[in-house]
Amino acid sequence: MKTAADMVAEARARIEEWDVARLRATPDAVVVDIRDVRERAKGFIPGSVHAPRGMLEFWWDPESPYHREVFAGPGPFVLHCAMGWRSALAAATLQDMGFGIAHLDGGFEAWVAAGGAVEKPEAKG
Repeated sequence: MKTAADMVAEARARIEEWDVARLRATPDAVVVDIRDVRERAKGFIPGSVHAPRGMLEFWWDPESPYHREVFAGPGPFVLHCAMGWRSALAAATLQDMGFGIAHLDGGFEAWVAAGGAVEKPEAKG
């Protein structure tokens, strides 16, 4: 049986990983937050695009009826989740589909630990 950790390790061995310093040094990077809406509600990287992992393939694929134009751009695109596991798997999947993609090593936790700015959604009501 293959574990989730095994799958993440295999994905990380073949995808491009960025650290926080590289992300900060690349102002034209499109940061894609693949966490679920409850996680994002607690805070997110300013300017990031929210794309829940469950919709990535459909939103990215220009042939899909669910395609989102934001993903048709030149990028570079950098996925992130909470700690980098889900984004590694998602990056590998999008790479398999033929897209150039990277992920943020350590995810949102690494961003926060490095002193990265965090934006909170506006309160509704």
